[in-house]
Amino acid sequence: MHLNESVKSSLQNIFSHKLRSFLTLLGIIIGVFAVVTMFSSVYGLKNLIYERMEGMGWNNSILIYPSSGEENTSSFRRMRFRYIKREHKPLTFSDYLMLKKEIKTKYIYGIVENYEKYYHQTNEDYVQIRATNKDFFEAQTYPLLSGRYFNIFENANSSKVCVVGYHFADNYLKNENPLGKLIKIGTNRYKIIGVLDLDVLNQDGMNFNPWQRRRDLRAVYIPLSTGSRYLRAGNAVDYIYLQAENDNTFAEMKTHTHQKLLAKHMMAHDFSFNDVGALMLKITQELQDMMKKWNITLSAIASISLIVGGIGLFSTLLISINERMMEIGVRKSIGATDLDIFLHFILEAVILALIGALIGIGISTFIVKVIAIALKSDFPVPIQGVLLGLGFSLFIGLISGFYPAIKASKIDPIKAIYYFE
Repeated sequence: MHLNESVKSSLQNIFSHKLRSFLTLLGIIIGVFAVVTMFSSVYGLKNLIYERMEGMGWNNSILIYPSSGEENTSSFRRMRFRYIKREHKPLTFSDYLMLKKEIKTKYIYGIVENYEKYYHQTNEDYVQIRATNKDFFEAQTYPLLSGRYFNIFENANSSKVCVVGYHFADNYLKNENPLGKLIKIGTNRYKIIGVLDLDVLNQDGMNFNPWQRRRDLRAVYIPLSTGSRYLRAGNAVDYIYLQAENDNTFAEMKTHTHQKLLAKHMMAHDFSFNDVGALMLKITQELQDMMKKWNITLSAIASISLIVGGIGLFSTLLISINERMMEIGVRKSIGATDLDIFLHFILEAVILALIGALIGIGISTFIVKVIAIALKSDFPVPIQGVLLGLGFSLFIGLISGFYPAIKASKIDPIKAIYYFE
């Protein structure tokens, strides 16, 4: 008997008993659905967390800030340092320009932060004014609602222009067009050239540092050169942020940054690193370990449904042997071998399991897409989950169908023909 004839015969038998076939497949459908949905949910959640961490500029990044150099000394020497009058060189705008030119990064920006009086009509209020550059908005994922960011000319010439956060514009300039408007903060006047949009990272109900991000959107932003010139003495900056392209280049970026700053500061250790990237890498590794444990746990739970489905498939095939005794006897009497009968039954088991797997994958894909739309995020169906579901269901089909196929192939054709007489 040819293989394609066995396949056709198996399909005819499956579809001639639709209800029985469906009930047989129910356990496999539920098991495969659980496996694929579990993999997709865990994979999608992990991607979502990584995406939000990257969107807030937390991964592969370092902060550089001024330091007196006491951090690396003993407690006794630190006590002595308190009574010694000394000076340490602050980070400056020229340090930022040097690092931007010499170090390969994904994002680099400096920060100068102040709270200044904002004069609005007859009212006065303290607002945060922050000097930075375009990389800050891109690293923190703050898109524009209207206007533009600072251009090269404004950055180079310390222009008195500003980009305001969404909540600043909503609080102080409601029902007005902020673009082109002059506002007075402290002793300086700034022209508004852009307005930041709402926080795109937390719009779908996910809370990723919402307090800090709301605070950012209440601030006023000016070019870094403007802030270091008008808000600090000696063109100082409060800190410099650098983010590497990926995990592989992070260590190299950190080492080169340290070397370049030491050379520029005449080997003085008057700056410190806050290694945000190392902390995020540790959190990422812990997250991966946790996800692996969840995968193992949920896979074990989903496997129970597949095993139950396999038992149902095994029982159905055993029952069908008695129903198809005449068919087995006729096939053997016209030349079918034991191998032909074995392949016929094993193919029927595998096809049933494959149909159940495909239905389970289809249902899972639909549910995952619905969840992704509801969360306004990307929840892909990973190929690993699909392959695991298919592989496990085919394995269950082979195991469940092996004994019934052996039993059917060993039946004597004469006894099979006269089985019902």
